[in-house]
Amino acid sequence: MQAVANPRTLIDVLVPEFKAEDRIFAITRNIVLMLGFAGFVALSAQIAARLPWTTVPITAQTFAVLVTGGALGMRRGAGALTIYMLMGITFLPVFAPGSGVTDGSWDLHFILPWEGSHSSILNMTSGGYIVGFILAAGLTGYLAERGWDRKQWVHLSMFLGNAIIYVPGLLWLGYLIATDWIHPAAGVPLGELIAGSSILDKTLVGGLYPFIVGDMMKLFLASLTLPTAWVLAAKVQPWTRNS
Repeated sequence: MQAVANPRTLIDVLVPEFKAEDRIFAITRNIVLMLGFAGFVALSAQIAARLPWTTVPITAQTFAVLVTGGALGMRRGAGALTIYMLMGITFLPVFAPGSGVTDGSWDLHFILPWEGSHSSILNMTSGGYIVGFILAAGLTGYLAERGWDRKQWVHLSMFLGNAIIYVPGLLWLGYLIATDWIHPAAGVPLGELIAGSSILDKTLVGGLYPFIVGDMMKLFLASLTLPTAWVLAAKVQPWTRNS
């Protein structure tokens, strides 16, 4: 069999798609890839660090989301994050752990002991961000299929992917604040737990400002990871081989 020439995504270089493979094999291959990257996101969600200016741990989750989209492409990237979401709402503890996983500034939690969470996204302040992960993987995957993950546009691609996460994320958080949603752990309206003079202020204070620095670090790392992987893969060029 001969691998398909000019693969559009990184994963098609690393795990080549052969011209002669049948449809069932191709579907199975894509499902396995999506499951594998959903697991990658779940593992990355368990890497958490507490930075001095926020009480909410910063995780490696966004980095994994951006890399997943860039590596798999639009459909498989969005599919992998949809699987990840479904895993978390069907009682598998794959979502990021709560703030109690770290004890203080610069404290790091690295995967074990496993402290992941699960819940309906409607019962989570971060539910909108999880939906945003699907959009981010789809967008970065779409751009990756057009070469943005291996050119000078890679930083913009990762920035756009990161930014789109906040659209449903902030909208959902703002809705919860505006409707006096009761925080399950605190037992009081969410808005009372966040500083700010208005719903917009509270939404930005609770859902955007604490994460800007961490997100810049993660999207920069993703911007380095994908082009570097392409350079290394090009040295092997498995799609030019016959098997």
